[in-house]
Amino acid sequence: MDWLQILSNTASSILSPATIGYALAALGLAVHFGYAGLINMGIAGFMAIGAYGYAISILTFGLPWWLGAILGLVAAAIFAIILGIPTLRLRGDYLAIVTIAAAEVVRLLFLTTAFDDVTGSADGLSGYHASFRASNPIPEGTYGFGPWTYNETQWWVRIMGLMTLAFAVLVVWMLMRSPWGRVLKGIREDEDAVRSLGKNVYSHKMQSLVLGGVIAAAGGIVYALPAAISPGVYVTSLTFFVWTALLLGGAATVFGPLLGSLIFWGLQTFLSNVLPALASSGLLPFMSPIQAATLRFILVGVALMLLVIFMPQGILGNKKELTFVK
Repeated sequence: MDWLQILSNTASSILSPATIGYALAALGLAVHFGYAGLINMGIAGFMAIGAYGYAISILTFGLPWWLGAILGLVAAAIFAIILGIPTLRLRGDYLAIVTIAAAEVVRLLFLTTAFDDVTGSADGLSGYHASFRASNPIPEGTYGFGPWTYNETQWWVRIMGLMTLAFAVLVVWMLMRSPWGRVLKGIREDEDAVRSLGKNVYSHKMQSLVLGGVIAAAGGIVYALPAAISPGVYVTSLTFFVWTALLLGGAATVFGPLLGSLIFWGLQTFLSNVLPALASSGLLPFMSPIQAATLRFILVGVALMLLVIFMPQGILGNKKELTFVK
């Protein structure tokens, strides 16, 4: 077993586009659940709309990458409004059921052959990278050190992802320290009390749904920057993984989603390397390497249950402020 290679791959995942995309999605979910108390189980739908909106804008309409990214975010905002109008008066489990169904509807729309010319149906979309890569100011070559050595294109993806994440963190941090953010926290604790003070609870919920949805869509765009888009990525398990990252770091925090995403993807990468190696070496004799690689998803599910039971506030969260079940 090559431990050096395993540790190198794990360290490299810290700066991967997947980690950055998950961090953005988890930050958007923190706005929904951590601050507004909205149990959104359809975060994968927002990520899909951001990614597909970005790619379709480039492939179908020939727009530059930056305008395609803006249209992907606008599409996510429109989706949030359409989703929120009939559902934001629901609470708890009912909202969770509706949002998870909405995300599946979005995925199936992208998967159907009726829009094959636009969405690529089961084949997904690819070939939308030329405009983004042409704007890369980094000279051709390989840069970095150790496991963080990448070529100019890989660095460009990571730099844009980190800049987007830093901007989103700054926006959420400033908003949650404002009167608007304090109203959201009040809605999370007791929306009837907030309503009795003359605040428009429905409007604030809608605003938080739009804001968090746009941030999650940005995560979907970053996730799709280095590779092709496949509808098989935006399944329900993606939502559960984002929830795991959020709860691990701390739902009612700004930096918790970042820490949770980093730990989540680090462990995913570590286990995806270690478990097949253990199976190949005979230390897991009852499993093949492929079965051992799948075992990590079972471990993620177990970890999510343990988090909800024993540490619902997360690593950076305050137990007195928020728990998963009140």
